[in-house]
Amino acid sequence: MTSAAGSGPERADWWRHAVVYQVYPRSFADVDGDGVGDIPGLVTRLDYLADLGVDAVWISPFYTSPLHDGGYDVADYRSIDPLLGTMDDVDDLIAQAHARGIRILMDIVPNHTSSEHPWFQELLAAGPGSPEWDRYIVREGTGPDRELPPNNW
Repeated sequence: MTSAAGSGPERADWWRHAVVYQVYPRSFADVDGDGVGDIPGLVTRLDYLADLGVDAVWISPFYTSPLHDGGYDVADYRSIDPLLGTMDDVDDLIAQAHARGIRILMDIVPNHTSSEHPWFQELLAAGPGSPEWDRYIVREGTGPDRELPPNNW
């Protein structure tokens, strides 16, 4: 078995002894100067991470999000937030990381959809008891007319 980066034989439990560096892309490296870190910015720092001896980079969510929860409220798992880059940028990141023997781990948060995610919008349109509601755990609101949120969120 060879590694994802093509650096030779590797054990299935490589992660047990790996140095993993977590990156929150929005604040790590900004290549276009707009004040928000981005995927191309991360690519510019791969040599630095390789010099540190990093085996894998764990990237916090960079999917399209309204950012009500730091990007963990994903609106579309199949797209990259345009402020952070493009799918081509992610392909380049993976290729550049692998060329340096660094693995890429993407933080996928399937239980954190945004209120803007199509499934949540379908839930709101369908109402209680519908199959759309089976995708979520829905708590009743609080207050005299149940109009307040069920918790402090």
